[in-house]
Amino acid sequence: MLFRQLFDAATSTYTYLIADPQTQEAILVDSVLEQVDRDRQLLSELGLTLKYCLETHIHADHVTGTAQLREATGCAGIVPEYAQATCANRFIKDGEVLQVDQVRVEAIATPGHTDSHMAYLVKGTHLLTGDALFIRGCGRTDFQSGDAGTLYDSVTQRLFTLPSTLVYPGHDYRGHTVSTIGEEKQWNPRFVGRDRASFAQFMASLNLPNPQKMMEAVPANERCGRVLVA
Repeated sequence: MLFRQLFDAATSTYTYLIADPQTQEAILVDSVLEQVDRDRQLLSELGLTLKYCLETHIHADHVTGTAQLREATGCAGIVPEYAQATCANRFIKDGEVLQVDQVRVEAIATPGHTDSHMAYLVKGTHLLTGDALFIRGCGRTDFQSGDAGTLYDSVTQRLFTLPSTLVYPGHDYRGHTVSTIGEEKQWNPRFVGRDRASFAQFMASLNLPNPQKMMEAVPANERCGRVLVA
């Protein structure tokens, strides 16, 4: 398996490139509009054909590059089931598998950050957690139909019950790149020592400002990254 972790510094967003080296078919997870040229160049350099642009959720902090990548490459745009996206080629359900030859990507429903969030388990070893679980943190739950109790259940019952896979988050704001399920179960301060009620109470106390791009990003991402010009 070919696996690359790519970073957008402006929004601290990780994009993941996954490909089968034999067929050279590729999946991009959580692309960023401003990084489309970077991603296309890397695909070209590695001789890869982009088959899918896959989202963990409808993002509020950046605009996806799916629309531009779909126009340029003919790839299919895939979003989680129940996501409010009018443009998707396909909606992926909990337990459904995307396959590029020998590379298997399984969707795991992890709502809470939003009401239609998915994590993706790649070949049983690499877990792309999106905004459900960060390295020593987690995504916020105070907008986009988020719910703290639901996120607690998603992480503790769906992710923390997996074997000690590698954890690759959708964002990191402190320079971390990878963790493991075992580490996060032991050391993640959002979850260690907290039950569902105390987690929800803690999340309600954060009082975070809205993401800077929220008013632009959410409606654009509901159109798979197509920004309307006024």
